[in-house]
Amino acid sequence: MKMTSKILAGQLFDPYLLKLVPNQLITVSRKTGLILHVESFTPAIASLLLNEPDTIDMRHLTVSPGFVDAHVHCALFLHTYTEASWADQITKESLAERTIRATVHARRTLMAGYTSVRELGTEGAEDADISLRKCLSGPNPMIPGPRYFTANRAIVSTGSYGPKGSLHMNMDGVEGVVGAEAADGTAECIRAVRKQIGAGADWIKIYADFSVRSRMTDVSPRLAGRSIATFSRDELKVLIDTAHQYGVKIAAHAETVPVIKNLLALGIDSIEHGSELGASPEILRALASPTCRTVWVPTLAAYYTIAQRTGDDAMWETVMRSFAAVLATGLGTVAIACGGDTGMFPHGENALEMELMVRLGAPWEWVLRWGTLGGWECLSGMDEEQDGDNAVRFGCVQPGWAADLVGLDGDLATDFAKTVRRVEFVMKGGRVYKQGGKEIPL
Repeated sequence: MKMTSKILAGQLFDPYLLKLVPNQLITVSRKTGLILHVESFTPAIASLLLNEPDTIDMRHLTVSPGFVDAHVHCALFLHTYTEASWADQITKESLAERTIRATVHARRTLMAGYTSVRELGTEGAEDADISLRKCLSGPNPMIPGPRYFTANRAIVSTGSYGPKGSLHMNMDGVEGVVGAEAADGTAECIRAVRKQIGAGADWIKIYADFSVRSRMTDVSPRLAGRSIATFSRDELKVLIDTAHQYGVKIAAHAETVPVIKNLLALGIDSIEHGSELGASPEILRALASPTCRTVWVPTLAAYYTIAQRTGDDAMWETVMRSFAAVLATGLGTVAIACGGDTGMFPHGENALEMELMVRLGAPWEWVLRWGTLGGWECLSGMDEEQDGDNAVRFGCVQPGWAADLVGLDGDLATDFAKTVRRVEFVMKGGRVYKQGGKEIPL
């Protein structure tokens, strides 16, 4: 029995060349889940191959590397806030219910063409992400879903994060449920990082700024909604240095200019959100520097969703200006990955982030690069000895890389938004999960 599949791609997106390459034959090992060969085919070769049972005909489709959502911080263990608020989900839905929901969300995410995601905090679901990752991993996963990079509980400073009860103002959490792990002072910060890495986290996630004074809403809504620094510079330094000492990357929720400046100087691996960075030429120069290794994950979809729900046009204007300012530095000068903070909007609609990038003026070729290879460049680990599902290279279709592929029906150049949603075919690790627009049962 052959252990290879051959895929005839009418067009193949190459994120290095930033173009569609016609008539490509992709040979995949179903045993290793890796791509063996990529080469051109002629009509005569195609006719011969179509007589073989292990040939998949996608000459009518555009084939792309599997999509990557680098920020599903609110994703698999939360559902859209139009169904239930963040606080209600954290305090009123059991861990069992939230985990079952996560399995449903994982399937929807994969069927939408997203073969890899990074979960940046379980939001009160404790260590459930570590167990979910196990269920999604290996050649015969228990449930269908994407490659799953975890950040465990996320790290916050005391009093800065929710849920916050209405009776005991000085008590963190509600009925023992907390949205993240609190740490104060350098010793506690070091301990929290070590603890989460020991628990099995792929990444460390910190909240470097946040609306700490949220309880001021009744008397000063503007002050209550303002993001301020949550950690001192010394605390940030030990958080980052400790993660790197263990060969683990670290991501930071950060929106404000002073905090982002500190994070960049200290070597943070990814900036999440960064809504105000467009206001600082100094930050833009730092991000665009050839020596900067920090990846920006704009989460446009999160801000857009909030603006649509609340009517906060000023916030969305600020975000659009920051994105435009980064584009103005020159395409390719700032490392970008696509991540929408998916879960604030419905699972399976992850492509909203890429759609918004195109709508705001980014060329579709660059956006698709950020949503594929850019995801791998962000998520790839520091530890060279790492192996397994989350170590294999993905985000580009070339020999030795993961056979993570999607087949799209449409024209990316003329109708990008609809095309990235018309996912007719999904392969992850050499295994077909969707074909002809229909899910293939495990």
